[in-house]
Amino acid sequence: METLNITPLLNHTFLKVENLDNRCVRFTAADGYIVEMFHGQDCCEYVYLEDVVGDLSDLENAEIVRAEKTTSDIEETDYGIKRWTFYNISTVKGSVTLRWCGSSNGYYSVEVGVHSNTTGIPTWEG
Repeated sequence: METLNITPLLNHTFLKVENLDNRCVRFTAADGYIVEMFHGQDCCEYVYLEDVVGDLSDLENAEIVRAEKTTSDIEETDYGIKRWTFYNISTVKGSVTLRWCGSSNGYYSVEVGVHSNTTGIPTWEG
């Protein structure tokens, strides 16, 4: 297991945090800054938000003071591989854990991407 800081979220305050059909979590700040967690779907793999522990509203209107990503070891399955990615995010209001599940035939990525922009134009459309 490896733990990494998620720098696009740290020290930012977001007005809105949305779970979009378990395929994307979008953080939107007042100044147009947007951070999205998602996986661009490809053949022979599937990545989705499996569970949210905590209340996403705890991440709104308060500065993000902790944002860490941890991944499980890759698990071999009959189909191919499976991996869980955990995003642990905290403000002074509370903490939330986003648990993503990814499965693949072994040739495709199961990584969840974290993308940010300041244009106000989403990088993911569903």
